[in-house]
Amino acid sequence: MERLGQVRRVLILTLLLNLLVSAAKIAAGYWFRSLGMVADGFHSLFDASSNVMGLAGVKMASKPPDEAHPYGHKKYESFAAMGVGGFLFLTCFEILSGAYKRLGDKNHTEVTAVAVLVIVLTICVNIFVSWYEARKGRELGSDFLIADSGHTKSDIFASFAVLAGLAAVKAGYPAADPVAAVVIAALIGRVGFKIVKSASGILVDAARIRAEDIVRICMGVPGVLRCHHVRSRGREDEIFMDLRVHVAPGLPIEEAHKIAHRVEEVIKKNIKNVTDVVVHIEPESKGEN
Repeated sequence: MERLGQVRRVLILTLLLNLLVSAAKIAAGYWFRSLGMVADGFHSLFDASSNVMGLAGVKMASKPPDEAHPYGHKKYESFAAMGVGGFLFLTCFEILSGAYKRLGDKNHTEVTAVAVLVIVLTICVNIFVSWYEARKGRELGSDFLIADSGHTKSDIFASFAVLAGLAAVKAGYPAADPVAAVVIAALIGRVGFKIVKSASGILVDAARIRAEDIVRICMGVPGVLRCHHVRSRGREDEIFMDLRVHVAPGLPIEEAHKIAHRVEEVIKKNIKNVTDVVVHIEPESKGEN
């Protein structure tokens, strides 16, 4: 469970940074009456909320397999990623509602050097957080860290939209601030869709590896006459697989068993993170395709 311990440490660090960024943006947004900054600040706050959700998911995922859950509890991490997607869609709704109300507001955004500096500094922090989470996510095979990195990346784009809105307001176009908020909502929705799509694929056992790649590997094992009915599922860091292998009819059980072991070994050797392979041995029949 060392991997999950590392994921937990990454989430704690990013949680603290996201809380800092969120507080700075929301405070500056209310002070300078910038809906775009406030929206961006709440986006960052949801980054922090997703970190908390991730910590809860990782805690559940760290439980070892038991009688009721023989495959373990790691899908809880994917459930947490789905929760992040839900938070993002909720954020979209709140931002769009605020943008609609602001269109008729005569109190315009105040653009100052301090407001711009706050946005620039938070962009720098978010660039680091997104890079760090993505790197650790790939290194540790964590779906949640990769999803959360995408969430934070959307925060970077949102902040650039806020900067563009502030520049337009300064140039005499006050409606640019709510327009920037709508752009942010669109970016957030896009990231939310990608996260939900990725996590749902894991939860519904979508194929993890192309069947033809497995067949090609298996056919290189001496004694294998045919390979078919290949299935794979699981998370990036834990892939389960089963397949059917045909051998010569009349082959002793002991020899067939050795072939099954060789197939399992060669698959695990050639494909990273395959943790379990079930090989069904069948005798080849004449005229069978």
